[in-house]
Amino acid sequence: MHSTEVHRHFQQRQDAIVESIHEIVELESPSYDVERSRAVVLWVENEARKIGLDLEIEKIFADGYGEHLIIRAFPGDARPVLLLGHTDTVHPVGTKLANPTRVEGDKFYGCGIFDMKANIVLMLEALRYFAESGVTPSRPITIFLSCDEEVGSFTGRPLLEREAANAEACFVFEPSAAGRLKTGRKGTGMYEIKAHGIPAHAGLEPEKGASAILELARQIEMISALNSSEIGTTVNVCTIKGGTTTNVIPEHAACSVDVRFSSMTEAERIDAVFRDLAPFDHRITLEISGGINRPPMERTDAVVSLFEKARGLAASFDYELGETQVGGASDGNFVAALGVPVLDGLGVTGDGAHTLHEHILVSDIIQRASLVTSLILGK
Repeated sequence: MHSTEVHRHFQQRQDAIVESIHEIVELESPSYDVERSRAVVLWVENEARKIGLDLEIEKIFADGYGEHLIIRAFPGDARPVLLLGHTDTVHPVGTKLANPTRVEGDKFYGCGIFDMKANIVLMLEALRYFAESGVTPSRPITIFLSCDEEVGSFTGRPLLEREAANAEACFVFEPSAAGRLKTGRKGTGMYEIKAHGIPAHAGLEPEKGASAILELARQIEMISALNSSEIGTTVNVCTIKGGTTTNVIPEHAACSVDVRFSSMTEAERIDAVFRDLAPFDHRITLEISGGINRPPMERTDAVVSLFEKARGLAASFDYELGETQVGGASDGNFVAALGVPVLDGLGVTGDGAHTLHEHILVSDIIQRASLVTSLILGK
């Protein structure tokens, strides 16, 4: 079936889609809130069962986080297409009082609506299209919704990699501010450096002390030299703390470091530097923790081919589609590391992720639903 017919289907569904988005956004589900995570997963499960397809639904409890959700449709021997997203948001409970779920003109506001609850509804709407049209996609469909993506995917990652191992392709429903699809993402590393020094009275006998803060300052200057914009490497100290009080040579200091890289070769080079850090002052000991969190999602020929297919489908209903590569990572990075082609940024266009002006554009809902459903159709 031609993508223009898919587009006509969703034009008739717009009001119902807006209502569903409103419902899921109203269900606050910040990371680490187990009960609210389970509540939003239950909502998704109930909505999926209303669609009328023969679905396999699996919920996996993650202690301290909530529930991961896997929905499988159209089983068969072919390798499935994986639809990827997450149910957790960054906004504390009650934040919706400051950013109420509402439509103002073309802007649909709400906490977590852009990142990425509206896009969970798009996944369900794609299934609904197949149920109501009687059209069968060319491949099985697996939907994976993590409940800890915003805080590192520590429990979601192994489950995702299990599902992704046999996937033909992965469509990531993360949003994109300008609506451009993401064909590349940097990988991430997160480190903490702790310095343990020797305390002493800062006025009477400072020479007997070894300053953890001074040591950390020297380390920060050295690791900042690792920045290389030419090859896409950034190394940034984001938090720092230390000292006891104003008249004591500081015994302890610590800082967190955010690292971004465009290739695994560069990731391994940077990681080796952190592992080999040695104190400038031999009286001080260093403690290094953390490491590579997400590998990079590299722009391969297979990814470019997926993007060109998406752009062609969008053009069939006069929807212009752009491309971008970004510094932020997503769970799609884990999938890409397995060699699976990944197309990211398929969520509804909007802005303000993680802020009090977070919103999507109502005018883009039908366009995006038509695009992702046509991609999943695969014919």
